[in-house]
Amino acid sequence: MENSTEKPENEAIIENKELNIWEALIPVFALIAMLAFNVFVFGDDALSGSNQFILLLGGGVAAIVGYFNKVEFDYMIDEVAKNIQSTAGAILILLMVGALAGTWLISGIIPTMIYYGLQILNPTIFLAACVIICSVISLATGSSWTTSATVGIALIGIADALGISLGMTAGAILSGAYFGDKMSPLSDTTNLAPAMAGTDLFTHIRYMALTTVPTITITLIAFIIIGLNLDTSGSTDTTSILNSIDAAFNISPWLFLVPIIVIVLIVRKTSPLIALLIGTLLGAVAALIAQPDVVLAISGMENLNFISGYKGIMNAITVDTAVETDSEALNDLFASSGMAGMLGTIWLIICAMVFGGIMEAIGALAKISKALLNMFHTTFGLFASTVFSCLALNVTASDQYLAIVVPGKMFAKAYRDKGLAPENLSRSLEDSGTVTSVLVPWNTCGAYHSGVLGVPVLSYAGYAFFNYLSPFMTLLFAAIGIKIKMLSEK
Repeated sequence: MENSTEKPENEAIIENKELNIWEALIPVFALIAMLAFNVFVFGDDALSGSNQFILLLGGGVAAIVGYFNKVEFDYMIDEVAKNIQSTAGAILILLMVGALAGTWLISGIIPTMIYYGLQILNPTIFLAACVIICSVISLATGSSWTTSATVGIALIGIADALGISLGMTAGAILSGAYFGDKMSPLSDTTNLAPAMAGTDLFTHIRYMALTTVPTITITLIAFIIIGLNLDTSGSTDTTSILNSIDAAFNISPWLFLVPIIVIVLIVRKTSPLIALLIGTLLGAVAALIAQPDVVLAISGMENLNFISGYKGIMNAITVDTAVETDSEALNDLFASSGMAGMLGTIWLIICAMVFGGIMEAIGALAKISKALLNMFHTTFGLFASTVFSCLALNVTASDQYLAIVVPGKMFAKAYRDKGLAPENLSRSLEDSGTVTSVLVPWNTCGAYHSGVLGVPVLSYAGYAFFNYLSPFMTLLFAAIGIKIKMLSEK
């Protein structure tokens, strides 16, 4: 994943001796209770704005707790500002993904991916293929975010055309994307975890493979079984859909050049933000060359010229855009909201950072992590406290990096004192901190992927097998004592 403008490992952990564990947990319990009631009332519409306000209310509760524990209001606001600043990269990437989706739609890039994908991927193997395709792309790029924004969008479109559950498809996409993100040496979280634990990158990756390979294998088997049992009646005959796509767009394999260029740029360590901008601009050029009639229709003008071309491209980049076909199902699919469609997700991230920033400022995050550390005294207990701490921080701090940095700094000495090699800690951080972030709707990762794929977190969470099985796998290895490396073995 790539979403930070600062180095999170350089952040200091804020402690507050005035605060006790029960006071630290008050905002957490209040937030969970308010969110649960809000989701009960609004259902899937809760992310349209009411959850955002609930996060602000949770921040207000944390601020009250901080006030009674001698934390100045200005200090809390400063921490909130730092938290929001750290998401600047994520916000810009989200805006650029919205822009890219718009130009890739009207240029025919996404329709072309769907057109050929429908002919290659039948429903029986589709979900397992999603896992494999996204694993390869994410391994190559080191970014689950880029994977979602490119092949993820196309795979969601293919699933929609085939009549396969979008929740299942998003779960398969994210399972593969996070496998690759977690195992790629290009991933920032894969570099961050060993840095926090005190081991080197490739030792960390080799050791992490012990739990990751079984987990992705179970995930693939689960999706193969689901695929074999899918009710595909009425969805396998795609002739009419293919004809509708062919009638609305000039389909050409040459259009694959644009996504290939974007992936090559990221593999060559180009900033994802720059790569997505280039992808957006190339998509705009491709639209003018390959789909002039579509651009003209989007512009709302009568003749194609410089002004109408510019207007059509800018509409696709910034606001709601739809390409009409003779298929009702495709009309819903071939629609994009551009940059404007990402504003709700950005709103959610900012509000989550308010809550996380205040929790950090009052010392609640450090207090919760220490309490978890003190609850367990066995080797298994140490692994369990690491996992629960990472999960708690993904929920409370709403940020994947903090879910790695805070437990990493807090627990490093405890692992050394137990005689455990540091790669035990780095693996636990990745197995629980990195991959579960996407399961929390208000976490930056959950908000991002849900916004990009257009699938609510609660719809795909149950199918993101790799993401929620990973913490259980690391706990299973710890409980049985499989491959737990000691310092004396190094």
